[in-house]
Amino acid sequence: MANASTMFVALAALCWGLSGGIGGILIAEGWDAFVVSFYRGAIGLLFVLAWLALRPQGSGLGSRRLWFWSAIAGLGVAGNFALYFVSIAQGSVVVAAMLMYCAPVFVYLVSFALKLEQPTPLKWAAIVIVMLGIALLTRIYDTDTAGVTALGLAAGLLSGLSYAVFIFGFKYAAPHGSPQAILVIAFALLAVILIWPGDADQTTTALSTSSWPLFAAIGVLGAGLSFILYIVGLRHTAPAVASIVAMVEPVTASLFGVVVLNESLTGLQMLGITLILVTVTAVSADSSDRSRRSGLPNI
Repeated sequence: MANASTMFVALAALCWGLSGGIGGILIAEGWDAFVVSFYRGAIGLLFVLAWLALRPQGSGLGSRRLWFWSAIAGLGVAGNFALYFVSIAQGSVVVAAMLMYCAPVFVYLVSFALKLEQPTPLKWAAIVIVMLGIALLTRIYDTDTAGVTALGLAAGLLSGLSYAVFIFGFKYAAPHGSPQAILVIAFALLAVILIWPGDADQTTTALSTSSWPLFAAIGVLGAGLSFILYIVGLRHTAPAVASIVAMVEPVTASLFGVVVLNESLTGLQMLGITLILVTVTAVSADSSDRSRRSGLPNI
């Protein structure tokens, strides 16, 4: 069971990585980042609605706390989807995926500011190493050939922080209802939020164009199937193992960008990617292990 569950987590991360690449293709074709984000979440909503219909037991939909924390999760996942694709539009799939993956380290800074965690030399070292990795990856030291715009850099980092908000909301909603009920509320709010900033003409014509298979794929892989696989897989997967397996996502997205979208990387950018992957994976595994020992919930 544990091996199968780990495989589910890996498949979910693979799906998320592929969805980033598919989003890159759609954006390169001229589709608005918010339209891509909307369809990713809206199609995902159909999947979790079906999941809830098949498994309605213990939904908790009568709980106000479930609705409140699920709405927080919805704000987080809406920000994550939209800002991720904005970052891709302003830079590349490789850069956007790596910036989003940095979130666990930058959550440290928020925790330090709110005095939720004590800073230690190792934590500060992790932050410095990741910041160095970001500088190498985005090539901010070279103003003539920077790998991403300032908006792309900010959107990439904020997409990761938005995902942290989703995790926070999901964790606090979990005691009050089922995962499928939480995701239904979260994705429904996402659809309501993201339909407004997107191009109205593109939103209405997306599924009647030749690009509709890509929109369908990004919804199925990026939200519908992947979230279900991830949540089911985590039931029998150690948090530290899940944190390491999640590295499949940025690696897959990066390979997709290089192989399919012909995005190029310099040697220093590859070094930056390595610094980010190694440091964030170690930090995520350590944080998950400490949460498990302290009795905090993990999804």
